[in-house]
Amino acid sequence: MTSVALTYMNGALSLGCAVIAIFFLRYYRLSRDELFLWFAGAFVALGAQWTLLAFSRGSEHAHLSYLVRFAAFLMIVIGILRKNRSLRPR
Repeated sequence: MTSVALTYMNGALSLGCAVIAIFFLRYYRLSRDELFLWFAGAFVALGAQWTLLAFSRGSEHAHLSYLVRFAAFLMIVIGILRKNRSLRPR
């Protein structure tokens, strides 16, 4: 793929992440379930990562890119663990 095509693809991916984050924020507003906030934060982080890749000349395999992805997936895991802990009978 050419550089221009990759830039457009990264932009589309960041837009998709923003739309998904908005949906999760809407679901949070309707249910007040904290899990949706964690998921929205994770998709905001992933969208920011794709946006940085669109504007940078660096490779997708840069260390910063992996750290942002790791943080996003960590947010998802934390949200799931907190949700499961709140469902446990006391």
